[in-house]
Amino acid sequence: MLPSLSSPTTCRAMAVWLKISLITALLPCSGIALAEVDRIDVGNFSEGQLDQWNTKVFTGKTDYALVPDDGRQVLRADSRASASGLYREIAIDLKQTPLLNWSWKVNDLLTGNNERHKAGDDYPARLYVVFSGGLRFWRTRAINYVWSSNQPAGSEWPNAFTSNARMIAVRGSRGLQDQWVQEQRDVLADYRRLFGEDPGEIAAVALMTDTDNTGLSARAWYGDIWFSAAPEAGD
Repeated sequence: MLPSLSSPTTCRAMAVWLKISLITALLPCSGIALAEVDRIDVGNFSEGQLDQWNTKVFTGKTDYALVPDDGRQVLRADSRASASGLYREIAIDLKQTPLLNWSWKVNDLLTGNNERHKAGDDYPARLYVVFSGGLRFWRTRAINYVWSSNQPAGSEWPNAFTSNARMIAVRGSRGLQDQWVQEQRDVLADYRRLFGEDPGEIAAVALMTDTDNTGLSARAWYGDIWFSAAPEAGD
């Protein structure tokens, strides 16, 4: 816990300053002990667990609901010219569990938007990993893993609102709509490449389906989310 940053006024000021983040303003205001384990579950949607996730609304409210799909329970997101997301405050030590695992599906892509500009910063699906700056809240950073509508898979670029957040198009602008896709990212390696240094601890994970800038509609589904240890050499 960092008392000097725990006041509502400080947190709100941080939120305005770092507009793009769902939870950047809240992260340095909490502290959670790290566990020495090989797997850390973040989103257990298949077990109907959503109570540890909080809502952050920017423009309108994206509807999130647990629903059955493909023989399991998942989180469905419906956005209609709206931008709100879910976040969970959780401390992750990437030296222990650097691999982020999740699955997702989108029904369609957005059209007519340039995701590299503020007016086009909408995504049918995105997953945030947010790193606490500690007392130096201005160093709070985020990696956005996105399902891009117009950038090819593998593209990387600074967020349209701040250089403290970087975007990675895990899935690109062609194909795979209405198909579940399982993902795994080495977040530690991604952070080192994007920011040129080692990260602090992860403070939170967030997800969002947003269409407020384009005024369009999007539907996405999110499966379970967890961090895991890297395999031993020779495994």
